Amino acid sequence: MSTLTPADERGLSGLTLDSQLRQAFARLSPAEAADLVQAMHTEALRRKLIYMRENQAEVIPVLMRPTGILPDQLAYLHFVALTLINALKRLPDLYIQDFAVRSVVPLTPPEEKWLWDNWGPHHRENNPVFGRLDAVIDLTSPMWKDSLHFMEPNLSGVGGIHLIPNVEQLLADVVMPALARHAPGLRLEAGQDLRELFIQEVLDHLEALGRRGRNICFVEPKYSADGPVEQECLAEYYRDRYGLNIFHADPTELYLVDGEVMYQGRVVDVIYRDYEIRDMLYIEAEEGVDIRPLRQLFKQNRVISSLAGDFDHKSCWEILTDPQFTQKYFSADERQVFRRHVLWTRVVGDRRTSLPDGEMVNLLEYIRKEHELLVLKPNRSYGGDRVVIGPAVSQSEWEAALDEAVAGAEDPEEQWVVQRLTRLPVYEFPVVAEAGAVTAEPFYTVMGLAPTKYGLSVLGRASQKMVVNVAQRGGLCGVLVGRPAMRLMGPPAPQKVDEA
Repeated sequence: MSTLTPADERGLSGLTLDSQLRQAFARLSPAEAADLVQAMHTEALRRKLIYMRENQAEVIPVLMRPTGILPDQLAYLHFVALTLINALKRLPDLYIQDFAVRSVVPLTPPEEKWLWDNWGPHHRENNPVFGRLDAVIDLTSPMWKDSLHFMEPNLSGVGGIHLIPNVEQLLADVVMPALARHAPGLRLEAGQDLRELFIQEVLDHLEALGRRGRNICFVEPKYSADGPVEQECLAEYYRDRYGLNIFHADPTELYLVDGEVMYQGRVVDVIYRDYEIRDMLYIEAEEGVDIRPLRQLFKQNRVISSLAGDFDHKSCWEILTDPQFTQKYFSADERQVFRRHVLWTRVVGDRRTSLPDGEMVNLLEYIRKEHELLVLKPNRSYGGDRVVIGPAVSQSEWEAALDEAVAGAEDPEEQWVVQRLTRLPVYEFPVVAEAGAVTAEPFYTVMGLAPTKYGLSVLGRASQKMVVNVAQRGGLCGVLVGRPAMRLMGPPAPQKVDEA
């Protein structure tokens, strides 16, 4: 057998790993699969993989089969995701200096005043942003790099810090031992623990600030009846594992004493927030909440994510895909990453703009004509809210969505974006029916990439709907790191014919 070249082997290894995983699951008996489902549900409950809906706890579904990723694939995703995060961290400064940027990532007047009042040179030099970038990638394709496309950023209060490592460890502890009985050569393991990557970023920022107390506070709508249960779980994890002073607070529970921000009698040194500035302004105006402690923390650069986190509009991809911005503000290496991996995105409005090939078009005419290639979605919404996928709707439904988008074009909170449609990878996952039969069913998959300078974690989400989101009752698919169980070999080398 002739050995494949390194390039050939790298390209085919992802497909081989996925094939070996599918074969291992095919060897499970229906009874074994049913036992695995029950064990996974029990373990998910124990690990608090919970989503609250109207004050009712639901266990988030975890798909039985992990998704395999190769070490070099993980390394490349880390490089690209970190490049994008570092580019997005510049948006507060670009907003301040460029009126064209302001029209693409608009802030409301109160948000803009908050920026003027609380952003300065020391924020620029020490700018902590912890984010998750939603992307699609076909890890089984020989051209997997070309399949990597980023759809939108999430730069503050990102979900997954608790979910990702617990899903990975659940699969490693429960599923992989069962597979090992049928495929002893198959090796998959959990990646870097996102909880460790995250807390190291927080501790680095504390060190840069010179705060001695090292008191960390997680701030979110603590008493909300909806959303994933994460921050209290994280606070408990860090207190138990490292003995850190971790608090979990609602914004209404912070107060000032002699110039220090306090929570239950204890000084707060830095906060990690699951709260946008517009939410803070809302509870001040509508509920009379004193948000002076939050204003002080922002002004003193004691918030993760920084003010840059409030520029995670879907429209920020226009900054990275429009030559009027990329040529002016980003390097040639960055532009190459953007061109290859960031989906063409534009704020919906009556204007002319450039297409990916450089052609200038009237944007509204283009949207109407090419809806089979496009997606419409509210710029600053989340959770899969009102996403309209062009090929999935009729022309009249598309026109109605476009009319709604045009109507909100002048309001910073009601703007919509149009984005080039990308193919959502489809993976087959084993599903156990109520009668006990095991079938392989197709699921669309989306990856959430959470990079820090120390590493990368990947949140896999799967759904049989084209809008893939846990808030829309999608499931989680753990991404485990591994290699094929054997080295790939090519076909037999051609034999020379002895003409004699």
